[in-house]
Amino acid sequence: MNPPADSSASASPAPLRLLDQIRSPDDVKGLCVEQLPQLAQEIREELIHVTAKNGGHVGPNLGVVELTIALHRVFSTPKDKFVFDVAHQGYIHKLLTGRQGEFFRKIRQSGGASGFLARDESVHDAFGAGHAGTALSAALGMASARDLKGTNEHVVALCGDAAFTCGITLEALNNVVASTKRLVVILNDNEWSIAKNVGAIAKSLTRLSTTRTYNKVHHDIEKFFLGLPGGPDMNRLWHKWKRETKDFFVESSLFEKFGLRYIGPIDGHNLEELIKNLEFARDTDTPVLLHVITEKGRGLEAARAHPEKFHGLGAFDPTTGEAKGGGPGTPPNYQDIFGKELVRLATADKRIVGITAAMPSGTGLNHLAAALPFQFFDVGIAEEHAALFAAGLATQGLKPVVAIYSTFLQRAYDPIIHDVALQRLPVVFCMDRAGLSPNDGATHHGLFDIAYLRPVPHALIMAPANEHDLTDMMATALAYDGPAFIRYPRGASTGQPAKSSRGLIPLGRAEVVRPGTDIVIWAIGTMVADALVLAESLATQDGLDVGVVNARFVKPLDRELLLRHAGNARLIVTLEDHVVTGGFGSAVLEAISDAGLSVPLERLGWPDAFIGHGSSQAALREAHGLSPACMLARVRRRLVSLTKSAAAASIHTQPQTVAV
Repeated sequence: MNPPADSSASASPAPLRLLDQIRSPDDVKGLCVEQLPQLAQEIREELIHVTAKNGGHVGPNLGVVELTIALHRVFSTPKDKFVFDVAHQGYIHKLLTGRQGEFFRKIRQSGGASGFLARDESVHDAFGAGHAGTALSAALGMASARDLKGTNEHVVALCGDAAFTCGITLEALNNVVASTKRLVVILNDNEWSIAKNVGAIAKSLTRLSTTRTYNKVHHDIEKFFLGLPGGPDMNRLWHKWKRETKDFFVESSLFEKFGLRYIGPIDGHNLEELIKNLEFARDTDTPVLLHVITEKGRGLEAARAHPEKFHGLGAFDPTTGEAKGGGPGTPPNYQDIFGKELVRLATADKRIVGITAAMPSGTGLNHLAAALPFQFFDVGIAEEHAALFAAGLATQGLKPVVAIYSTFLQRAYDPIIHDVALQRLPVVFCMDRAGLSPNDGATHHGLFDIAYLRPVPHALIMAPANEHDLTDMMATALAYDGPAFIRYPRGASTGQPAKSSRGLIPLGRAEVVRPGTDIVIWAIGTMVADALVLAESLATQDGLDVGVVNARFVKPLDRELLLRHAGNARLIVTLEDHVVTGGFGSAVLEAISDAGLSVPLERLGWPDAFIGHGSSQAALREAHGLSPACMLARVRRRLVSLTKSAAAASIHTQPQTVAV
């Protein structure tokens, strides 16, 4: 009698997904047109599966699935160049250019793909990015280089509608027709940046996206002229006349006033329509802009319903859309502490106003927007304008508080120096995401702000060790007669109970949180907690008397306390969540040197390098020598070196006996 058949062995294997067969853009071109909707669906399923585990920019990527497929269907990278604005919507591009499998499934984690595009990750990534508004300028540079070299590749700039609130994009737009004859610009219009788009340009795009009148008239008249003898010449005359007179018939687009051929609006989820219009744009011998309407979060109901939340978030439940982690007992985030404290302060003082550059929820200013909307301003993705706008408010007696991530405040550096500090205007800058933003990587780490702010005259620079310091520093900054800067990290606070009262911190006054004389650790910001751990290890394991100082101020430093420690301690250690080059440790070193003291100094911070993305802050610290064990080893090595140097010096200074 034969044994029963093994049903598992006889079962047919699961069918191979179309997505699994894509190894390069050539494979996208090899599919039948009828297969493309299935590929789009499989990509959406992969995006939701991976981002639910790792977090990431969920909504932006779900909105550009069909658009990215169509781009790779019509153009050929890496010869043709795609420049993605911000590049947070580049996940589909990664999947279609050979970065599938485990590498993609570990996106934003150690050893996995970057959450943005990166030139050193793939030849298909023509330009790395991370900040908004860069695509059009970079693409225009590539197109102009192509023209100078006499090559024939295509250059495509994929810009979000919010990018056109950036000054850089408008500057590039002004230069397109003067720089090249061939450029394809895609306006990905979903009405959102992170928050809802604001301003006149957003309203203009809304008007364009709700009427097809202009393109229908344009197409019909062009078809008529081209059908006549001498049609091409007549059509050129029609184009010239149209630019001057068409506003009498239908409102022209902003982009045609800059000399670009405007086509749209186009359904960004209709593959046939996308491919047809992209092919037209590819073959057009004039700069052309395709206005593509997409739906942010398409394919995930929670992302569609909450586009701001799902712009970028951590791990989430794909069924409910709820974020994983957190829950009762989780300490509040620093940005929420900041936002709620600002509401309290602004309620008491109507001169206080909050300003954000398109990130109300990310900075915590959504609390102010809800409670005191007339004291809240969202200026769009325009950090330079935010700083200058605040300067203008300050000249009229208001107290502006500008909340911008550390990495994005870099874009406002000139107005900070030239317009705020030079005039000593009382503007408060609150810099969220100071230090690491681990999953986002080099473009988003806030590791340079101390170095770029320290040289600015009149600047007051503070960093809280905990939420109590933060609330006190906000009051201190608002009372200061000049530009004030507060840097604090992303994520949860220390969870300390709220104080019943807040107070001003004496300017430049540090706080001794642990006395000690052998070694004194001067730490800034949330690294004070790490300093206490390091001090305890040195005390219990090495028998040293180790002190810890919460510096609180980078500028002005508490020179009196620092020089007292420098005159008595064997070693000063500085600790900062910032690059060591030009950072807090450099400020301490300069102060000691200026005083003519020679105490040894060990500076612990991030190296002079761009730090990549990683699974966690702990993983990146381990990789770059800032884990607790690494810092302990560094200090011990320095102590051994000092001991050897002292012994050698003692030998050389002893009296020598000369034999007669």
